[in-house]
Formats: sequence, structure tokens, C-alpha cells
Amino acid sequence: MAGHGLLLAAGLVLLASVAPAHAVDYTVGDSSGWASGVDYSTWASDKTFNVGDTLVFQYGMSHNVAEVGSADYGACSATNSIQSYSDQDTKIALTKPGTRYFICGATGHCAGGMKLAVTVSPAAATTPTTPAATPAAPSDTPSEPSTDTPSTSTPAATTTTTPASSGKTADSVGGASGIEARFVMGPLVGAAGLVGLALMG
Repeated sequence: MAGHGLLLAAGLVLLASVAPAHAVDYTVGDSSGWASGVDYSTWASDKTFNVGDTLVFQYGMSHNVAEVGSADYGACSATNSIQSYSDQDTKIALTKPGTRYFICGATGHCAGGMKLAVTVSPAAATTPTTPAATPAAPSDTPSEPSTDTPSTSTPAATTTTTPASSGKTADSVGGASGIEARFVMGPLVGAAGLVGLALMG
């Protein structure tokens, strides 16, 4: 019975090691933070935001962050904000797909460029790739006609790349290859642990 408890504990560790592999913390504006004079459209243009990621707004006392709807974003109006923050270190979790809009509600700041729209994609998932089928070498002996049903073709796998310049905080993984490595290594280490426990029990 103790072996089953260890197996369950190892499985929970495996799940815990895989879950955070997808989340990325993006410091809005990178080292410039949430401030006047930063082009946030350009900053966001080379990033892919996914459900589970976090936006980190770091700013001084003269600024704030207001999440607004599309119309208020276009009008630079914070009067109908969905949520407002002024703690100077605002962390906003991206919890569902769609476009989210943020502005600085201080007078004139949004009109001066302190506005950010991010499109959030569903949580990142890795699509397994299957190698292309290679034709069989011709044989000298005739074969019987096949009675198998022809298989349907498999669509080509697509690959999404993440740009090298990611704007992640020190708490996050540096670069797409790091995230991919954590995604692969977590399950491998957990699987090795489970096999070891199964052999011991």
C-alpha cells in the first residue's frame, strides 16, 4: 500500500512540474516599464500572449493602469474602466482568450501613447509531430492484394515560434527554448520517477 501512496505523490509532483511551464510573466515596456514615451504597440507586436501568462506593469506614482473596453481604449477614457490599479507594481493574469485593453488614466497620458492592447490566445499546447510516411522498398516477391481500408491523410503539423526578444521578467524562463525545455524535461523527470517507484514497489 505504501507504494501506491508514493506513486500518487510522484504523479502530483509530475503535474506540478508541468503546469507552470506555459506561463510567462511579461514586464510591460521591458526595462522602460509603464511610462510616457514608450511605443507599446511595437513592444507587444513581437510577443504571443497566452492564457496563463501575466502582464506586469511597473510605474511611478504619477501613472496608473486602467483596464477598459475597446471604445474607451480608442477614446482614451478611463471613466468606465473595468478595473483600475495604482499600486505601482500591477500584475494582471491573462485568464481567457480575447483582446484586453489597458490605458494610463492620468490626464493626457493615454493620448501621449500610454495604451496597450493585447490579444490573448488559448493556452499554449504542443502538437505532436508525426514523421512523414516513407514508401516501402519494392520487393522481388509479389504480395497479395490488400483488403485494408485506405488510411486518410494526416494534415501537416504546424509549428509556432516565439521571438527571441520576449521581455520576460527574471522570474520567468529566458527564451522559448527554455520554456520548451521545461515542458519536455518536467514530464520526463516525472516519468522516470514513476518508473523507478513502480520497480521498487
